[in-house]
Amino acid sequence: MRVRHGLRDLLRGLHPIESTPGERRPTEADSELLLRVLCHEFRTPVSTLTSLTRALADERRELTSDDRRAISELARDQAAHLQSLLRDATASTGALTLTSQPEPVVALAGILREAAALVPAGRRRARATRRAASCPVPAGRTRQVLVNLVQNALRHGPPNGQVGLYATVRGTGVSILVTDEGRVDDALLVALRRPAPAVGMSGLGLWIARQLVATDGGALRAHRLRPRGVALEVLLPLVRPPR
Repeated sequence: MRVRHGLRDLLRGLHPIESTPGERRPTEADSELLLRVLCHEFRTPVSTLTSLTRALADERRELTSDDRRAISELARDQAAHLQSLLRDATASTGALTLTSQPEPVVALAGILREAAALVPAGRRRARATRRAASCPVPAGRTRQVLVNLVQNALRHGPPNGQVGLYATVRGTGVSILVTDEGRVDDALLVALRRPAPAVGMSGLGLWIARQLVATDGGALRAHRLRPRGVALEVLLPLVRPPR
């Protein structure tokens, strides 16, 4: 099943170069932000595909059949995401004015399995309640948020630290935790509060993740873990699967 990434949802606030009467024309800041978002969103699938192919080629890493299936599914989806980004990047500027399409929903379990496949088995901790695993979630946006957060945990956490993925239902929403053995620092807290991304690429991934989660009425929060560690929590409202 082809899935749509939320890039156009993310860019809904940007205006086309050829604006219609009554619309403000885009500023240089708009164009610069668009370029940075595209660069970051290219980086994520490229680094993900690199990690997946490295895992498949590593003879020291024993892969179960579930691991191989999750890796192949995530590689397929990331390749499709790259193709979508290329289409958006090479399309006319009017592509930014397209209305967002409804996001297909899938059970959370499959997306958790794909995101967990990025983490070597010896460093991976993953658990989901049965109810959370069966919850329908927006496919493309949820996948990219979790992939971004897992990539961040691998990049910024201790080199051999544990990375966790945990999901449960809380009240009227589903809570997904991505944990690592790093720490909650000022830069992380600032990135989670910033209304607009900072200049450069620092914190841009978290800003993008926040926008994608907000598109579905959710939120992204940080928690300190005891005795050590940090958890980024994705909160999504429960949605009803299509009939």
